[in-house]
Amino acid sequence: QLQLVESGGGSVQPGGSLRLSCAASGSTLYFTAIGWFRQAPGKEREGVSCITGSGTITNYADSVKGRFTISRDNARSTAYLQMNSLKPEDTAVYYCAAGKGYGSDWCDTGAMDVWGQGTLVTVSS
Repeated sequence: QLQLVESGGGSVQPGGSLRLSCAASGSTLYFTAIGWFRQAPGKEREGVSCITGSGTITNYADSVKGRFTISRDNARSTAYLQMNSLKPEDTAVYYCAAGKGYGSDWCDTGAMDVWGQGTLVTVSS
């Protein structure tokens, strides 16, 4: 019954910033580990960043490390992805997903149980 809805996507110039939001509703008891994933044209869906339910552990793909920041506000049942210094190669549909948050693969695509519908991010001049 958990539902996730992404927002905040849009078009931005290289070097710009966007903040994506992932709002959870329904059975927020299962709003535990949150992952952000993206799928660019012609590419497989890939992990971008993940955060544990407590928010104490975060992971980032090498391609976004130092530029993106994942966070969450459990009181608002919302997770965020702050994206700075955006590059054209960041162009993709971005998805948030929720998982149980345990196991060595807790941040993997296969560990996610509920997915949002995605929001498009376009980085171009």
